[in-house]
Amino acid sequence: MNNMNDKNFDLVMPAAKKLILENDIDANIMQGTGKDGRITKGDVLLFLKSNGSSKKTTDNKYQEENFKINENRKGSTMDIIVPTLGESIVEATVSKWLKNEGEYVEVDEPVVELETDKVTLEVPAPISGLIGSIIAAEGETVEVGQNIGALDPNGKKSSDDKPKAKENNHKEEKQLETKDTKTSSPETDLKKDDAVLPSNQEEIVPMSRLRQAIANRLKSAQNTAAILTTYNEVDMTALMKIRSTYQPNFEKKFGIKLGYMSFFVKACINALKVYPAVNAEIRDNNIVYKNYYNIGVAVGTPEGLVVPVLKNAENMDFPEIEKTIVNFGKQAREGNLTIQDMSNGTFTISNGGVYGSMLSSPILNPPQSGILGMHNIQKRAVVIDDKVEIRSMMYLALSYDHRIIDGREAVSFLVNVKENLEDPQRMLIGV
Repeated sequence: MNNMNDKNFDLVMPAAKKLILENDIDANIMQGTGKDGRITKGDVLLFLKSNGSSKKTTDNKYQEENFKINENRKGSTMDIIVPTLGESIVEATVSKWLKNEGEYVEVDEPVVELETDKVTLEVPAPISGLIGSIIAAEGETVEVGQNIGALDPNGKKSSDDKPKAKENNHKEEKQLETKDTKTSSPETDLKKDDAVLPSNQEEIVPMSRLRQAIANRLKSAQNTAAILTTYNEVDMTALMKIRSTYQPNFEKKFGIKLGYMSFFVKACINALKVYPAVNAEIRDNNIVYKNYYNIGVAVGTPEGLVVPVLKNAENMDFPEIEKTIVNFGKQAREGNLTIQDMSNGTFTISNGGVYGSMLSSPILNPPQSGILGMHNIQKRAVVIDDKVEIRSMMYLALSYDHRIIDGREAVSFLVNVKENLEDPQRMLIGV
């Protein structure tokens, strides 16, 4: 019987652990091929097939999966393995196979797309050859180190690879037509007549892992942190004047436009240095103050919101900040952001103004304790020296964790940001 406290059992992946317990296998005698020697599901299935020493049978789906893996390991085939996905991420979902069985691929050519809680990544072919078999189907959850397919290096590229793909598409279209024909019958027509709403008015789409992760993190933040939001408004007139004055020379010299975000990043860093609790986090029963400033910038994508991080932004100048943000936006749209790009943030800035938002309350990005919400710029009548003037104004919102940030600190922080933005020159001399 397995000892759950065994040291080696700690290196067993969850799906493999289930198989080991069901088949009463001693984990100590198994060889792991996963990261850091972890035992994967494929390792257990191969062990069961080669040793036949389990005390329980390996019928049904486990025997079938084992047969597939064993067949793919024969001869000179090369396994397609789930790569390391990033710190603390041990599983992913097979989002899409980019190649079909029997199709030829070149070395390093993407063959399958995996989706994790944070990013979508493509797994390249380790060698050139034919896709021998696909073990993990689309939508299936897989683990780091798991074998999900096989490549035959002896396979040769043929001229009918592309027609084969077209043939598959034609086959799928034919199946869809057949399906549509089958669904049209007197019985189903009767049901349609009885229905209050036509069936085509609803579409059921499974949530992506990214969307599930976003939902879980945001709900966790609401359940855990004591979130409060304080508001203020900033007169953007002076900042807009500086931006328009230096925009042509800035773009000519650095090859990129001077945006508003670099000013906000600098203003927030100045304020964080004065109010360090806003840059801190709660870890167990401790408050961790961070003397570095990794500023997350929220970027919207079709799949959901992602937050790439400007690492050590206090050491960046305006051109470097702008170039990095533009590059992050491009990578996010193309789905090329890495786990490292989005890790270790200490404070986040979210710009809802690009979508036309006038005022909103941002939700914390845990484990961070503060997030600044920017909004759209609108001309409004304001009183300046007892005179009504038309100024370009923006509402600001700071959401913060009241467990470690007092109201006085939060309000003072936001006022500091406001003062830096209304008089941008002060950021250059650090006052």
